[in-house]
Amino acid sequence: MQNKLPATALISLLLTSVAALPAGADASKGKQLAQQWCANCHIVGGRPTGNVQQGPPSFPTIARVRTADELRAFLTHPHGAMPDLSLTRQEIDDLVGYIETLR
Repeated sequence: MQNKLPATALISLLLTSVAALPAGADASKGKQLAQQWCANCHIVGGRPTGNVQQGPPSFPTIARVRTADELRAFLTHPHGAMPDLSLTRQEIDDLVGYIETLR
C-alpha cells in the first residue's frame, strides 16, 4: 500500500501539469516571443539578458504567483507601463505555455 501512494501522487501531478497547458500552446514559440518582446524589462529565464530594469517581476516569479487563466486575462488587455503588444490568442497561449514551464 505504501508504494501506491507515491505513484498515485506522481500520476496526479503529471495530469495536472499537462492539463494546465492550452491544447494548442507551443512553449518554444512562447519562449521566442518572451525573448523578443519581454526580455528588455523582465528576466524571462534564469538570468537577465542585457540591461534589465529593477521592478518588473521575473517570468519564474510570475509563473509561481499567477495561474494560466490569470496570465491569459492579463495579456489580453493593455496594462500599465507595458507596451500594447496586441498579441494574438495563439501568441498568448504560446507565451502562457512557456511561462507554465517555469513553475
